[in-house]
Amino acid sequence: MSKKIQRLPDSELDIMLALWKGHADMSRIEIEEFVNQKKELAPTTILSLLSRLEKKGFVSVKKEGKSNLYTPLVDQSTYQQQEGRTVLEKLYGNSVKNFVTALYQGKSIGQKQIRELESFLRDIEED
Repeated sequence: MSKKIQRLPDSELDIMLALWKGHADMSRIEIEEFVNQKKELAPTTILSLLSRLEKKGFVSVKKEGKSNLYTPLVDQSTYQQQEGRTVLEKLYGNSVKNFVTALYQGKSIGQKQIRELESFLRDIEED
C-alpha cells in the first residue's frame, strides 16, 4: 500500500461498513437502513458523515436526479490490513504472540479459533 489511509472514527466506519456490505451507488436511504440496524442515526447525521468521508477520499458521490449515490473508494480489505498493522504495532509492539495472548487471556478466543489459527500458520509456513 503506497498511501497511508486515515483512521476513521467509529461513526464514519459504520457508514463505510454499510457501503462495503452494500453495492456501488448506494443512496443515503439504503445506507441509513443498514446503519440503523445497529443504532439510530438521523438522516442529517448520516449526510454529515458521508460528506466527511467524501472530503477524506473514502467515498465518491454521484448526483442522480434529486439524490446522491455513494460508492466506496477505499476497499475493506485495504482498510483492515492497515488498521490491523497499526493495532499490532502500537498496542502489541509488533508481536503477534502478545496480541493472541491478550485475546486468549481476555477469554475472547476459544479452542475453535486456536485451531483455525494453527491451520492458518501451517498454511503460511507451507507457502
